[in-house]
Amino acid sequence: MSNTITAAEIKRRGMAAIEEGLRRGPVRILKRNRAAAVVLTEEEYLRLTGEQPQARPGVTALQWLLSQPATGTRDKADIDAALADERNW
Repeated sequence: MSNTITAAEIKRRGMAAIEEGLRRGPVRILKRNRAAAVVLTEEEYLRLTGEQPQARPGVTALQWLLSQPATGTRDKADIDAALADERNW
């Protein structure tokens, strides 16, 4: 699979990087030059799992993500500190 993006690119560009890659098929995400994850479209995931799609046509990944309720308990300072630690490897 040659459709790859790095974790650094996702941090820089956000969901736009993933959505752009998904136009060409499944996206392999590299973290520190190692394969870390693969992102599929919802349709491809449902095809692989045999589940029936839910009727929500025209919703982009970003729109879906923004519509999800917040579940995190960390504040901005905690997130910034974790990102700084991760960048200093």
